[in-house]
Amino acid sequence: MNDLSALLAEPILRLGATSVTLGQLLAFGALLVLGLLIFLAVALWRASSARAAAAAEAAQLARDAETRMAGILQAQAEMQGRLGTVAEVFGARQAELTQSIGQRLDAMTGRLGQTMTEQTKSTHESLAKLQERLAVIDTAQNNIQSLAGQVVQLQAILSNKQTRGAFGQSRMEAIIADGLPMGAYEFQATLSNGNRPDCLIKMPNDSPSLVIDAKFPLEAWNAIRAASELDNPGEQPKFAAQAFRRDIEIHLKAISDKYLIQGETQDTAFMFVPSESIFAEIHENFEAIVHKAHRARVVIVSPSLLMLSIQVIQAILKDARMREQAHLIQGEVVRLMEDVGRLDERVRKLQTHFGQASRDIDDILVSSGKVTKRGQKIEALEFGASGHDAEDMRDAEPRSVSGSGDKPTLGGGQLKLRVVDEGD
Repeated sequence: MNDLSALLAEPILRLGATSVTLGQLLAFGALLVLGLLIFLAVALWRASSARAAAAAEAAQLARDAETRMAGILQAQAEMQGRLGTVAEVFGARQAELTQSIGQRLDAMTGRLGQTMTEQTKSTHESLAKLQERLAVIDTAQNNIQSLAGQVVQLQAILSNKQTRGAFGQSRMEAIIADGLPMGAYEFQATLSNGNRPDCLIKMPNDSPSLVIDAKFPLEAWNAIRAASELDNPGEQPKFAAQAFRRDIEIHLKAISDKYLIQGETQDTAFMFVPSESIFAEIHENFEAIVHKAHRARVVIVSPSLLMLSIQVIQAILKDARMREQAHLIQGEVVRLMEDVGRLDERVRKLQTHFGQASRDIDDILVSSGKVTKRGQKIEALEFGASGHDAEDMRDAEPRSVSGSGDKPTLGGGQLKLRVVDEGD
């Protein structure tokens, strides 16, 4: 025992000035094991409490779910009852609706028959007009098919500057020739200063002519498109835009200086650009060119705008021709009124003749009625008394009465027969 005590009291570790014996080390280990056991017991108790709480919560959720399921089943039963009621109401309403629709369909059938008759008449008229327009469309379609076969040659045409200019001018000439009558325009006309614009449109009432000149700046336009497609364009788009602007400005100045002549041409000229995309590019990205064109009294037009302008000019020329023919129309109206006056006079004379003929027919009918009565009396061989003779005299008009004859009667009487001839 003393040996054990001595063994426990014997120092086995020295920390600085402090000595740790075997007994102290064993006591510390026992305390450490006890603390670990206490920690494990607390952890087990907490886990058990958490499982119990989770089980209670799950049980509560199950009870809530059962309650909600019961409510849902009850609501479903009520919904089924309501759906049955709604189905009955819908069935009754559907029967009424079917009857009402049948009546309305009958009435509508009658109206549709009348409407179809009117629509058939209108359709025939529309088809007649449509056939006329289809003839024009067929002609235009033939032209389009002819142009479609030449599209493959367009790139070769546009690659040459001279042929490209001819292409723009031909497109302008086609638009003008389609919209205006012959004599209202002149291509490549010579002005008093010796210059020759592409087209000169003659305005009515001795007004100055309108100048149209075609321009197709394809090189600068292609340079702008090519520069915009480069990955690293640098300064190329700027240079291409400057070249495009310079090309347009040179042509604007040429039109303003050469073709605007006081008293001979209009104060404004047209510059025709035969490409809608180039026209849109000018108005979208080169607004300064548009303003400069306005100051130079030059209007930039695309094919669609030129076509619209030609239609306006066509209406002006038509109005001028109608004004020139106004005196002829007035003369025709005067002669027409004279003819109407003569017709009215002759109709009135004819009406007088018809009235006289109607009165003569009435007199003839009166006379024929009297002749019929006399024939009936003669056929009956009436034995006349003085009263009958007087009545006959009253019935007859005193125009033409011829004699009577007396014949002997049987039994000492006298048979009198009077014959009256009337000239009515």
